Amino acid sequence: MIKRTLGCVALLGWLMASSSLQAHHSLAGVYDMKAEKELTGTVEKVQFVNPHGSLTISVKSPDGTATEWVFTLGSATALAQRGVGKTGPNALHYGDAITVKCIPAKDGHPLGFLKSVTYADGHTVVVSGGGPND
Repeated sequence: MIKRTLGCVALLGWLMASSSLQAHHSLAGVYDMKAEKELTGTVEKVQFVNPHGSLTISVKSPDGTATEWVFTLGSATALAQRGVGKTGPNALHYGDAITVKCIPAKDGHPLGFLKSVTYADGHTVVVSGGGPND
């Protein structure tokens, strides 16, 4: 009985430790933390999920070609605390014209960590300060 109890405690401890280790990762590993980029485009897709949501926008270049940029967001809870959600004045919907500020990917791919969104009516919502705890 003691062996079984100790085995269960050890397994539970291992599971708890592994989940918390997976939950912590660095933005600096993927994004150029010293750079900021501003892009204007239309919303293609928004996912409000945990642990990180995502926003995809289509950005047209001067030659008319479009590139889909994918932005990492905070959790659905963190976004709701900043007033961003599926409904309300800060909702993001397919086809909305927006301007975003982001921390771009280090490798040049169309990927970024979202800092703010400026809506067509001119109001801006700061989603993240861009730091690891923002």
